[in-house]
Amino acid sequence: MDIRAGLLNGDKRAAARLITMAENGDEEAVKIIREYYHLTGKARIIGITGPPGAGKSTVTDKLAKNLRLQGKKVGIIAVDPTSPFTGGAILGDRVRMTDLSTDPGVFIRSMGTRGALGGLSKAAHDAVRILDIYGMDYIFIETVGVGQSEVDIVKLADTVVMVMVPGLGDDIQAIKAGIMEIGDVFAVNKSDREGAEKTATEIEIMLDFNKSSDYRPSVVNIIARDNKNVDELIAAIDKHWEYLQKNNNFEERKKNSIRTEIISLINQYVITSIQRDSSKVSLIEDMVGNVYGKKIDPYSAAVEIFKDVSKINRNV
Repeated sequence: MDIRAGLLNGDKRAAARLITMAENGDEEAVKIIREYYHLTGKARIIGITGPPGAGKSTVTDKLAKNLRLQGKKVGIIAVDPTSPFTGGAILGDRVRMTDLSTDPGVFIRSMGTRGALGGLSKAAHDAVRILDIYGMDYIFIETVGVGQSEVDIVKLADTVVMVMVPGLGDDIQAIKAGIMEIGDVFAVNKSDREGAEKTATEIEIMLDFNKSSDYRPSVVNIIARDNKNVDELIAAIDKHWEYLQKNNNFEERKKNSIRTEIISLINQYVITSIQRDSSKVSLIEDMVGNVYGKKIDPYSAAVEIFKDVSKINRNV
């Protein structure tokens, strides 16, 4: 299979194969992404996050179907808990989206977190770029839903939709401690349940206390299962997109995302250089013994290791 030609010609198999290569750390995948990086930046990246049980998959499914009615091509990356037995995504079947999987204008991929902090697999970054090159208009990233660590998604998405639902106990606890700040749009799903208005009001009150931005996130009550008010949710997403286009907001957000990724890649290269060089592994073990024996402190040991690792390494 000619992956390059297939990717540019809309071949799903080529895109799927390249994402698998990226997940497996295949250097050829990085080479292809580098080659076509200039074609990225056209897709709108939407993060779908929120606590477990909020109905994120259903929301993603309905958003995708509504956008397909507008003729938009949609990519979906569903980041799932990793199976401790296989390393794969536990929810890989994504049963709620089976009818979408046969749509030629939709690409769905489940990815395991593989222990990545923030519930977002590192390979998801590559998958987004691949789907962007592939020609998607929208790329949805639906995360695991593990609370605080969801903040990592903001580093990748243009717009973050925080999906909430009444009846999960202390709803506000799920959006405290940094989670509240990452939501660009709040969707109160299953709003036919008792307590939906209370949940929406609590979110509005918390937004009143957030004066760090001139943009106020929209709060939309929806019933995703019945496709109720999903069009209003899309309008709220569009409203945030329009805000980003003004006063260099989009440029600033993208640069912050790129800065974070570059730093992450530097960290990855440093770790890789250590793993590939037996002398560096040996140095760490020596330092471990010295710190244990109180001959040196951990801070000084880290500085010494960094000095050695920071030497030019042609193997990364």
